Parts: sequence; C-alpha cells; structure tokens
Amino acid sequence: MEITLKKIDSVNSEVSTKIDAKQIKASVDKLALQAAKTMKIDGFRKGKVPPAVVKQRAGEQLQQDAQQEIFREVLKQALSELGKAETELIGEPIVEKFDKKDNGDIDMSMVISFKPLIDLKGYESLIPEFATPRVLKKEIDEKKSELLKTVAPLEAIKEKRALAKGDFAKFDFEGFIDGKAFDGGKASDFVLEIGSGQFIPGFEDAMIGLKAGEEKDIDVTFPQSYGAKNLAGKPAVFKIKLHEIQAKKIPTKLDEEILKTLMPNEEKPTEEAFEERIKNQIRDEKMYALINNELKPKLAESLVEKYAFDVPKNIVEQEMNMQFQNAWQEFKPEEMEKYRKDKDALSKKREEFRKDAQNSVRLTFIIDELAKLRNIKVDDQEVYQMIYFEAYRRGSDPKALIDMYRQQGMLPALKMSLVEEKLFAEMFNKDEKKAKKAEKSDEKAK
Repeated sequence: MEITLKKIDSVNSEVSTKIDAKQIKASVDKLALQAAKTMKIDGFRKGKVPPAVVKQRAGEQLQQDAQQEIFREVLKQALSELGKAETELIGEPIVEKFDKKDNGDIDMSMVISFKPLIDLKGYESLIPEFATPRVLKKEIDEKKSELLKTVAPLEAIKEKRALAKGDFAKFDFEGFIDGKAFDGGKASDFVLEIGSGQFIPGFEDAMIGLKAGEEKDIDVTFPQSYGAKNLAGKPAVFKIKLHEIQAKKIPTKLDEEILKTLMPNEEKPTEEAFEERIKNQIRDEKMYALINNELKPKLAESLVEKYAFDVPKNIVEQEMNMQFQNAWQEFKPEEMEKYRKDKDALSKKREEFRKDAQNSVRLTFIIDELAKLRNIKVDDQEVYQMIYFEAYRRGSDPKALIDMYRQQGMLPALKMSLVEEKLFAEMFNKDEKKAKKAEKSDEKAK
C-alpha cells in the first residue's frame, strides 16, 4: 500500500492514501472466513457456516471492520516511515478526508499527532517574586470575633425594639397556598437569623420591623427552581407570630471551656495558640488568593510565551470545541439562530478560539513536564477523595458521581487539575529563593 506523508510541523503529520476496492474485498473475505468459524446460525453446525452466509448476515459490519483494519495498517505503515512508535501517538487521528468512489475505491487522508518534546531549561527565572502576605492584628481580631460568634449562645434582648437584620427571630409560622395549608409549611418556636437567606426570597425582609408578640401575613412566591415541585413557582401566604428577638452573646473573655470548643484537638488550648492558628489560616487564605489570582496567571503567561513549541492538532481541536461549547451557553438567542443557519459564520466564530486553545494545550504540556521535574504526583485515591468531597457538598452519591466522571472520560482531567494545584502550591510556597519573607511586617502584625 502506498502512502504519502506530509510533515505539518514537529508533532503533526498528514497521511494520505488510496485504498483499492480489491483490498477492501480481500479484507472482508478474510474477516468473513474468520467469523464463519465461531458464528452460530440455525441450520449450520458450528464452524461450518459458509462465508457467503456470513456476508449476507453481517455485510455492513464486515465492511466497517475491513475499513478499520486497513486504517490500522495505514497508521502502522505511517509510523514506520516516520520512525515513530505507537506509544508516541497522542489522541485519536483526525480523518480529514474519506471519499468513497463509485467503484469502491477510497481516497483517505488523516492527521496524526505526537506528544511534543519540551525542554524547560531556565523556567525557574520565570517564577514571579512575591512577598509572603502580612496578617494584621485587626484581621486576627475580626476573624476571632467571627469564630466566637459561631459558639456564642443566643439570648433574648431586653430592650423593646423592632426586629432588624442580623437579629435572630424566634417565631411560629404556617404557610398556605390557595387558602390551604401545605405539608412542611408549619413550625413552632423556629429560630431564624434575619438576613441569612435561609428562607425563600422576600420572607426575611418582610419580617424586619416586627416587635415581639406581633403577628403578620407574609406574601411570597416560591422560586421556579424550588426543590419541592408541588410548590415551585407558586404564590403563598405565611402567617407568622414573633415570640422573641434574640442576639448572640459574644464572650469578652476566652475561658477554658470556650477554647476547648474552638480547639477540640488541643490538649491544653490557650488564647495565644488560638490566635496563632487564626493568623496562619488568614495567611494561608491570602496566599491561596495571591497564587490563583496573580502569581499563577502571571507565571502561566510567561511560560507559554517563552516555550512556544508545536502542539498536537487533535488535542487543540478538542480544546476549541470545549471552549466554543462553553461560550455557546452565553450567546443570545438571536446569535444562536444566526450560527445555526450560517455554517460559515459558525466556523469563523469557532476559529476565534484557536489561539487560546493552543495556549491552553501548550500550558497543559508544560505543567505536565514541570510536575515531573519537581516530582509532583497525584494518585487515584486523591482524585476519588476530591470527588467524594464534591459529592458531599452537592448532597449526591459519591459512587454515582465517580461513575459519571468515568463514563464522560473526565477522570484524567480531574487528576491533571490536582497536579496543577499541587505544582503551583509547591512552587510558590516552597521555593525559598523566590519568596521574600516579610518577617518584620509579621512581627508588627502580632
């Protein structure tokens, strides 16, 4: 079989060939003969089914299998002539032409892609310099107050005043739709923080201004997205009676009991240790924000700009598809209609994502190589733990979520995201040569 090779760039090559109809027929005959030895057909003994009967029963499938077999032969020959191993291939070949002639011949061309070889020598010079985030005393006090609020007891306020945002209301309520009470719409001595958004929109705002002992009818409408379908989108009236206005009593002094509640794993918790923990937490949060919002984008841009190597066309096309599909969700209805009707405009719009897709793919290969250089590894168990955490937040079944990601082929992408997160955290948190530690500033913050 004759093939024509055209090297597009260092990682992409075009393979063209003409497949003779006789070659396809010979492959179909061979496959039919093989199938005849195992196929079970009524009226024939096993292994004695005539190949002609096999062709009659499974002719279309045999044609497809024969074409696939020849396709693999073309690919094998192309790899041999390029001096490449099959393991160097990345992704599936892009079949750009598959023209079946009236005589059964097929003109075919495809693009095969290989993983690029990357030399990241000197990448360390691109790591941005940064100062370790400072933590101010005011920030520690504010965080401390927030945490104390979570363990502070509720107490009824003594002053006679109206309910305000931030207060806790102790009240009875019962909901009605079309004058009839509905299941789950009634409670007594319920405690609600006003402004927390725990109840449906409009409910908490309508309570503001009430005084203890007062009653009120509140008109609201359940959101269309409400979980209970029998209530979604329906107007309702809630009859409420406010019994008491409560507020959190924030302790002014941290005694041993409160400290043990706040630091359950500490054998002898102290206020100093508690503040140190808060300080470290705030610094970690600031560092995380600094990495993700400033350092990581800056480094990524520098890496892509410096290491402008060729990238596999098939992977770029996949990334373009994904970026275009994401953008499609944001299109206005009239834009969607335009692109559905005008295929040229659709193709031109999709092409706008090529540069970003190339840079995104290039960065993925760079991150993969950096992870190897810095010995960053993520095992499958870490991926599953991340999915379990996501399922916990969603309130869904972890196993079902894992199965969904597996079926969608998303597990490798999730693993890569963890590798990326670990890599950048390690580069910015442990590269002491680049981190300008602000110890003096921290001392002032204590």
